[in-house]
Amino acid sequence: MTEPLLQISKLNKSFGPVHVLHDVDFDVYPGEVTALVGDNGAGKSTLVKCVAGINGIDSGEIRFEGRPVTIADPRDATALGIEFVYQDLALADNLDITQNMFLGRELRRFGSFLSDGAMERQARETLASLSVRTVSSVRQLVSSLSGGQRQTVAIARAVLWNSKIVFLDEPTAALGVAQTREVLDLVRRLADQGCGVVFISHNMNDVMEVADRVAALYLGRVAAEVRTKDTTTTQIVELITSGRSGDIGLAPAVASENI
Repeated sequence: MTEPLLQISKLNKSFGPVHVLHDVDFDVYPGEVTALVGDNGAGKSTLVKCVAGINGIDSGEIRFEGRPVTIADPRDATALGIEFVYQDLALADNLDITQNMFLGRELRRFGSFLSDGAMERQARETLASLSVRTVSSVRQLVSSLSGGQRQTVAIARAVLWNSKIVFLDEPTAALGVAQTREVLDLVRRLADQGCGVVFISHNMNDVMEVADRVAALYLGRVAAEVRTKDTTTTQIVELITSGRSGDIGLAPAVASENI
């Protein structure tokens, strides 16, 4: 197996007396989709916020491309090539697709004039590189898009900046069958292009279909990290609900007391 792009070791995070994350190990590999699963309160959001630089860590190490890094704020994560697509998507309905993709990072010429043509061209090229065919024009207002199209724009915005890792928070939530299919295909294409994808979801069918590996959190600990092909939906659900599962191919790094 290739070396992980992102390697988190023995990460701990507390909020006052509440110890939320306990010695968490979590790896993200290039060209793979890693599903991060767990019940509400398991620590998924806290772990993501630590990687995003929103929450500081108490102890542990974060390595990116093999070297130790400090992620003190979201700008540090962006500079490394780590992007996040949150569940609310953070899209502006009154702006078009191009304007949303470059929101806050607009290209300018002569210091003050917006380079509309260059931004539109890059937006089209990014969507084309992801084989997106459901968007007819990058000048469509986001308010006119379906839920699946909005998710597509948010993901395309994340990869526009040559990102190496993309975190997707519940990308298929509240989508219909056809729109879910579009998003899952896009997630798979993203990984096939060499990006490391973290897929956070409560939908086990989507997880089993699109993910290469699954990391299950239980009460702030990694219960197991397994290859999807070596496990079943029932076993993953057992890990989420009880922190243990019988007859499962556990990753060597998982501590026995967490199984």
